[in-house]
This record gives sequence, structure tokens and C-alpha cells, in this order.
Amino acid sequence: MKTSAVFSAVFSLLSLASAASSDKGSSKSTLPSTFKPPQVFKNANLVHVVSVEKNYVKENINVVVENIDKKPQNEYYLPFTADQIFRLGGVEVKDRKDTNAGPFVAENVEFDSESDTQYLRIRLPKPLAPGAQQTLGISYYILKAYSPLPAAIKQEEAQFLTYTFSAYVPSVYTTSKQKTEVKFPSANIPDYTKLPGSGDINEFPQKQGTKLTYGPFGEKPAGAYEPIRVRFEFNRPVTHVARLERDIEVSHWGGNVAFEERYTLYHRGANLSSLFNRVKWQQSQYYQQGNTHALKELKFPLRVGSVDPYYTDVIGNVSTSRFRSNKREASLEIKPRYPVFGGWKYPFTIGWNSDAKNFLRKTAAGGFVLNVPFLEGPKQNEGVEYEQVEVRVILPEGAENVKYVTSIPTQSISSADVEIHKTFLDTIGRTALVIKARNLVDDFRDRELVVSYDYPLSASLRKPFIVFSSAIAFFVAVWLVGNIELKFASGATVAKK
Repeated sequence: MKTSAVFSAVFSLLSLASAASSDKGSSKSTLPSTFKPPQVFKNANLVHVVSVEKNYVKENINVVVENIDKKPQNEYYLPFTADQIFRLGGVEVKDRKDTNAGPFVAENVEFDSESDTQYLRIRLPKPLAPGAQQTLGISYYILKAYSPLPAAIKQEEAQFLTYTFSAYVPSVYTTSKQKTEVKFPSANIPDYTKLPGSGDINEFPQKQGTKLTYGPFGEKPAGAYEPIRVRFEFNRPVTHVARLERDIEVSHWGGNVAFEERYTLYHRGANLSSLFNRVKWQQSQYYQQGNTHALKELKFPLRVGSVDPYYTDVIGNVSTSRFRSNKREASLEIKPRYPVFGGWKYPFTIGWNSDAKNFLRKTAAGGFVLNVPFLEGPKQNEGVEYEQVEVRVILPEGAENVKYVTSIPTQSISSADVEIHKTFLDTIGRTALVIKARNLVDDFRDRELVVSYDYPLSASLRKPFIVFSSAIAFFVAVWLVGNIELKFASGATVAKK
């Protein structure tokens, strides 16, 4: 009882913070068209790490920020192009030296819709004093970042991708010292931009295995840009989910939580230069031992206790799947009807059930707390990126006072609304929490979504009462109809009267 009370108190604090963030709808604000970030900071030292190891780009910026103004400052700006900001997601900021510092708030700011430069504003947890320094760790993801080169290849050929970025980190502040490291999935990097070196280094980049290093560079002014293009082997699927619709339906009477996920999946890699050949495909699977840039299977690690999985596509049920479940794990492995090559599309649906006791708890105050993963999805070595995600938590009919908190970065949450979902045997419809997010990746698998709600006794008895009343009304109606005399009286009977 004491543990439940503590849990309830902690959750109430989290839900208050969540309510405040959900009121904003989208993590975006507007500034005047004449806005220019004030020159109040200097990047004393900066290390930029660009990872192209998966089918999305992950960038980490570790920077020592120094306040060069005469007043305390708490707003740090990071510039992006209009195209990049649309594909940017999963922004997280932390203090590299103090893990307890926070929270840092990152949000997109728009000052001129026609401008090619947009800003990400980072609010420090407390203003930085004049002359003081703080070490920030900024991480984010860029989706739809690669271009295949060549754009069309044979199905047995290796796939190469290109990515263009700047050797200097785009910044609105002067940077005293910096370097950029680029990490690749393999050491096969046939083409990359070369720059003049400095000091004892004759030429940048320096290559060490699967990593290229540009720099260190000396002081660079705000807005400095040096275009870099790298071309590397990526003989894996470039899996892109344009839209994921994830439904989580809670049933108190059935003691069940039902999950369903609807995917619109694309392969953004190189197209085939000729028609697909099934014979060559089978031969390549035998001789190359499965090393291919085509998508041939997806693996979904599920929570322990998951049961009754299903897998369908636009044609119907797909039998090429395997489900394993025991006390330690649950795994669903599916194979599409055909290998998915570059430029191809494959929409499909999966679903499963789970015992409600694995996710649902009752608080000391009488309410309920649901703790589920915000995003599950496939776990692939090459990674998976999600452009649009809609999570719909369908609660029992009559649920009220709905609040939520999630560990998904606020910058990626587009909106959160409470709606009504109507289905069979409903009277007023079920309460549904609908959260929309953009530009997520599989690194956010299993991040928590915690939903609290009240479910009064009258609401829980509404459906059984409606079903019972409807059944009684039906039988009464049948009895009344059965007692109505529909036949015509005979002539003898009329004469006696």
C-alpha cells in the first residue's frame, strides 16, 4: 500500500509536467522575421560525430559553450536548412559533466517561412553566468538523408550511398576549435571529399578503419560552411516507414491489452536496373549467404507474455511468419511475400494480445496507470526510420481525467489529443488518447508511454447494464409479439357473437 502511494505521488508530478507540454501541441514557436540570434555565446571547443552506420544519420555535437556576454544567458541556437529541419527528429540535450542537470528544452523556432535557414532553440535549465562555461551534448537524427549512387543497379550488385554535409558544424556563434568524425558501416569508402590539412597533417580527412576525421580546425566565424560528400558501401536495406499507426486497446472486463500496428514501408535504396529475376534471387541467397540490399525479413521483439500474433497485408493473411514465446522472450519474425528492393513499397499489418496485468496497475487513489512502449517495431541491424507515427491508446468507455508522460523527445511530438473512438456495443464511445510524432528511429524502441486515467464504477457497469437491458428488452418484445393474435376469426365464431 505504501509503495502504491509513493508511485501515485511520483506519477502525479510527471503527469503535471506532461500536461504542460501537451498543451503546446507542437514543439514550435514563431519569432519576428528580422530575428537574428544574439552573439552571446562562443563555442570554445567542439567535437562533431556523424554516424552513417544505419539507414538514417545520427549526429552528436559535444561542445563547450562559453557566455561572452555581460548578462546571464539561457538560449542557445542551432541553425538548420529548411529541408533539414523538416527531416530532423529525436533531439536530446544533456550536460556532459552533470547528468543530473536539466531538463533541457529543445524546440523548433520559425522566424521567416520563406527563409532557407531555420533554428533549433535550446533552453538551458538555468542561465549561464558571464564568462562561465557549460559542456553540452546535443544529439539528433536526420531522416531520408542518403542518395544511392548509382541510382539503379542489378539485383546482385552492391549498393552505394552518398551523404553531403559540412566539415564545419553550422553554427551562429564563433567556434575556436573543432573537428568532425564520420563513422561508416564498413571500410569500403571509395569516394570522399579531401581538404588541405593543417600543422603536421598534410591532408584531411585521416582514415582509420571505418572512420574519417576532418580536423582539428582553428577558429571559424559564425556561419562557416565547407561542403563534404562521402560515398560508401551500404549493402543493406534502406528501410523507411512513411507512416506507422499503432493502436493499443485496453479492456478491463477482458483483462487484455490488444496491440495492432499498420505499416506503410518503403525501400529508399537503389532501384533495380532490370526486371526482378527470381532464379538469380535464389542463387544469390545460396552463394552470398543472404548478404543483400533487399529487405527479406523483419524481426519484432515483443514483451514476454505476448500471444495470438497475426500478420496480414493488402491481399490477406500472410503465412510466412514465425512466433516464439517462452518465459524469457517473445519474438515475431515475418517475411514479406516478395523481397523488397529499392523504390518498392510494402504495406502490412501485425497485431498481438497481452495480459493486462503486464501493463496496467491500480493506484492507491483508485485510478489506473498504463505503462506501455511508445514505439516497438522491428529491430534490424541496419535500423529503421519512421517519418510519421500515430499512437492511439483506446481506453475503456467512460474513462476520464486522462494524462500522459513519455520519454520520447518533446521536439518530435507533433500533437496530443483526447478523442472518442466508437465501436460495437458502445453507448457514448471509448476514450482515446491520440499522440502524433514525426521523425523517429528505432533507437527509441521501448521508450515508455505512461497514461493515467480514472475509471468510475458507474462507467465500468455501463456496458454490462446496456447488454443486459437490451437482452431483456429483446425477450420482452418477442413475448409481446408472440401474444398478438394475427389470425382471422372464423364465420361460426362471428355468428355466435
